[in-house]
Amino acid sequence: MSFDENYFSTHTYENISFAKYSMYWWSNRFYAILARRYGKRGSRLLEIGSGMGHLIGDLEADFDTSALDVNHWALVQSREVTDTTDLNTGSAERLPFADASFGVVIIKHVVEHLRDPELAISELGRIIAPNGILILATPNLDSLLKPLKGDAWIGYQDPTHIALKPPAEWLSMIRSADLSPLKVFSDGFWDVPYISIIPAMLQKLFFGSLGGFQAIVGIPFLPLRWGESIIVVAEKKV
Repeated sequence: MSFDENYFSTHTYENISFAKYSMYWWSNRFYAILARRYGKRGSRLLEIGSGMGHLIGDLEADFDTSALDVNHWALVQSREVTDTTDLNTGSAERLPFADASFGVVIIKHVVEHLRDPELAISELGRIIAPNGILILATPNLDSLLKPLKGDAWIGYQDPTHIALKPPAEWLSMIRSADLSPLKVFSDGFWDVPYISIIPAMLQKLFFGSLGGFQAIVGIPFLPLRWGESIIVVAEKKV
């Protein structure tokens, strides 16, 4: 599968709304809050897998921002929502940056697409400066409600998800890259419906309320198994 323009009109992107207050908007807002809370403002920040640039564009006022994506078409679109960000085409497994060059790195729902995610995480450890911060998210194989979805679970719906792993494996890779997890949590149960006989809207209100509240207040509190993604904030060891 090529991560070209067609990718952004299929699979998990096909139902995304870029409108303000959409789920996509709230997600970007939440990750921006994490970057500002855990990262040092004014430091160099890199988003890997920056897509169409909405998250990195939101962070330009607070950080010296760079973006990297394998999809050159998406980077071209990013120019519409970024002003000062340094845009780069490249792979997470071979990062074109010097050692210890970033104070914050965000890699949101990228590692599951990689043939060698362990190499990519090792690269993250290389480019993050001492006391720098990693923010990583990927599908959560330990989600409590995943068994209710079976083969229809969101993590299985994108055929480019070739590196789905349990949280323990991701955490082991992160620690092996000289990064110490500070916060490990989840994003809530938003992959409705989970129960076929109950209207999806009711399930969204019931199952998704905690994840929605977490996104609104910007404070990570959901236990690891209480959501469809594992989210890790880790610090580079000195």
